[in-house]
Amino acid sequence: MTRMTTATTPDPDLATLADPDDQVAEEAAEYLRLRDEYRRLNRAQRRRIAACATREVRAVLAQIEREMALERSPGSMAAILTDGKEKQARHLDLIDRVFRDIARGHSRKVLITMPPRHGKSRRAARWAPLWFLSRHPDRRVMIASYSADLADDHGRWIRDAINTYGPHIGLALHSGSKAANRFDLADKDGNRLEGGLVTAGVGGGLTGKGAHLAIVDDPIKDAADAESPTMRRRLWDWWTSVLNTRIEPGGSIIVIQTRWHEQDLAGKILEGEDADDWIRLDLPAICDSDDDPLGREIGQPLWPVRYGIKALDKIRRAVGERVWWSLFQQKPRPLEGGVWKWPWITDNRITPMAFRGVDLTRTVVSVDHAGGDSDTNDEVGLCAAGRDHAGEMYVIADRSGRMGADTWGHETCRLAIELRADAIIVEDNFGGDMARQIIRQAWKELAEHGETEGMLMPAIIEVHAKKGKRLRAEPIAQVYSQGQIHHVGEFPRLEGQMVTWIPGMDSPDRMDACVHALTELADPTQEGLGTQHYSDQRLRGRR
Repeated sequence: MTRMTTATTPDPDLATLADPDDQVAEEAAEYLRLRDEYRRLNRAQRRRIAACATREVRAVLAQIEREMALERSPGSMAAILTDGKEKQARHLDLIDRVFRDIARGHSRKVLITMPPRHGKSRRAARWAPLWFLSRHPDRRVMIASYSADLADDHGRWIRDAINTYGPHIGLALHSGSKAANRFDLADKDGNRLEGGLVTAGVGGGLTGKGAHLAIVDDPIKDAADAESPTMRRRLWDWWTSVLNTRIEPGGSIIVIQTRWHEQDLAGKILEGEDADDWIRLDLPAICDSDDDPLGREIGQPLWPVRYGIKALDKIRRAVGERVWWSLFQQKPRPLEGGVWKWPWITDNRITPMAFRGVDLTRTVVSVDHAGGDSDTNDEVGLCAAGRDHAGEMYVIADRSGRMGADTWGHETCRLAIELRADAIIVEDNFGGDMARQIIRQAWKELAEHGETEGMLMPAIIEVHAKKGKRLRAEPIAQVYSQGQIHHVGEFPRLEGQMVTWIPGMDSPDRMDACVHALTELADPTQEGLGTQHYSDQRLRGRR
């Protein structure tokens, strides 16, 4: 028994003869475990650990922090690899968030519109694809621009960045595929991976492998291409028949561009049947709406460090109003056509902030449903306007869109509730009785769900378009010319319809709805043209 105990007792001298490779493996595993635990901590916790660590441990932690920064976002990677020289800004962080969301495995369609010279191409078509490939070397990226040369420049930059920074970000090129416009990635042993990149100009071919991520950067070269119906049609045909057919299941598309024309690629996407599938990030040079993606206040510049208000004012004077609103504010304006003139709208526009000081005596909502009873009908015009005690009128909202009868009735009532409207104007040329019933039913349903907030149902005023479209529109256009109608903020599509409408053309539904609302408000001696005075005193306190 004593002999067995002696035989099984470890000899201290023998313990020193343990395999050193096993010890290294154990130490490496322990390091990886501690590293993973450290990476899961929040920033404050990591700082506390670093503050208490020895110099040697802090050096190790600094290396881990560097690795985390390279993985965090395209901007973070750019800052590390360029020693902080790459420009950073809030709007570029927004682009980063889009790519991070896609890298996490979400399938997205994202449309980003922003001014020139604000760093969009360098971030979205260079650093971001590089970062995405570092996170997913098994995925394929496509980059398309208005010309093959520009797209190739992006590809060449990414390829050269892999050659320069590859060891730091875990990327390598396959030895047999290193062209600027098409390259494949390789693993650490040089074996070809599925991932890589291909570039093309708009109109060019994208044959071969599909893409998990397609980036369309600046698809329009200049104003000449934007104004050409042929070039716009060529771009749209390429978009529908080439690029969209190359996207892998679950893949994502990012379009990032400066607006040139109301029917450019962004405009066509926003009018398309899948418009609701797109995430739109609209970033004008100067904020002009309350729903800015960056949360800016109205009047704040997009990149104040680089382009402040004074610099932007100088640019605006240099390029002119039409270019300014298209390229810098992302609200392209068509050339004038006939009845309305741009200055009648732009010279009398007021901001939502200034409108807060206006005391309205009447507010009406107008809907031109085009006789629609399904989502395949024409766009439903849905606008709201108000009048103050001095007779000045204000276009307050444009909520027009493609809506079926099951939708436009509720949206009309919700807008009336939101604005506390006293009347709803509806055109009775196409099923007036039906329209009245749709609105009444929608109001009843909203009331049952508590959405009406106890508000009296607005009067329903039916209008019949007996007069020709020009005879209806011209009196309101005349009031515009006198400076008595003010648009509260920007309504690009409504305003575009106004300034391009020529007598003899079918008048679009947005414009018709707006004209009906303003016609109802134009005579301050009446509470409703062709209607009796309200018996429920709904206008009490507004006059």
